[in-house]
Amino acid sequence: MGYERDYAPIPPTVPRWRERLGQYWSLVRGDRPIGWLLLLWPTWWGLWLAAKGVPPWWTLVVFSLGVWLTRAAGCVINDYADRWLDPHVERTKQRPLATGAVRGREALALFAVLMLVAFGLVLTMNRLTVWMSFVGVVLAASYPYLKRYTYLPQVYLGMAFGWGIPMAFAAIQGEVPALAWLLYVANILWSTAYDTWYAMVDRDDDLRMGSKSTAILFGDMDLVAQGVLYTLFFYALFLVGRRAELGPYYWYALGVAALLVVYEFVLARGRDRDGCFRAFLHNHWVGLVVFAGFALDFALRAR
Repeated sequence: MGYERDYAPIPPTVPRWRERLGQYWSLVRGDRPIGWLLLLWPTWWGLWLAAKGVPPWWTLVVFSLGVWLTRAAGCVINDYADRWLDPHVERTKQRPLATGAVRGREALALFAVLMLVAFGLVLTMNRLTVWMSFVGVVLAASYPYLKRYTYLPQVYLGMAFGWGIPMAFAAIQGEVPALAWLLYVANILWSTAYDTWYAMVDRDDDLRMGSKSTAILFGDMDLVAQGVLYTLFFYALFLVGRRAELGPYYWYALGVAALLVVYEFVLARGRDRDGCFRAFLHNHWVGLVVFAGFALDFALRAR
């Protein structure tokens, strides 16, 4: 009489090339679109405001692809700069560079490829936009190193994340007017605020490892400081709307965005990691609503 033996199923072998691609995809945060979206919305603010409506299709394609490429490159160089820190932080210890799955020179090569592709797209724009792209490269490459020397890396992140705004005006109008810089300042304030939520998630680990952030700088006054930052952000957007003579749909959008920010304070009121991280993620909706205000105002004004 026959009998059956219990054998553990043999897991399928993942091809080496697919495993490597997965590690690179994780390195560029391809599985986490929040960073790309937080960079996309202010870039689209600038494009729509500069064009007073839907921008030229190729300019929209170049800037949208450029957002993804530069964000991916920024993630790579950030992990390269933080390879000494990430293994000791709960949220980041499984990143490819932190675990050793990807080597430092591989990361640098990937960063160079991503930036070269982005630069190739920018070369289809006018000369001013091309020259301004060099500033963007410097901002993206240098940001990750600031947390060792200053408590304000979040401000510098805002400068890097918002550089698409003056570049959008340069591409569409051939110049960068005062309105563009005002919108750029609004984005710096917003980016500083939402990245402070992010820094509050890692505050205990950063203190232990000697890393710096606005969350550490603000200390027990963090929620008050966040309130000031968001207030200044909305005031800057108010000045943008008044200077650009925007209509009611823009103002309605700002009102909705303000309510969304109030909800962020509800989420983070206990300063726990999960609440602060959810508040950070919630800023995607703030950026989307502000963009909707720009888009609706120009679309319905034209009718």
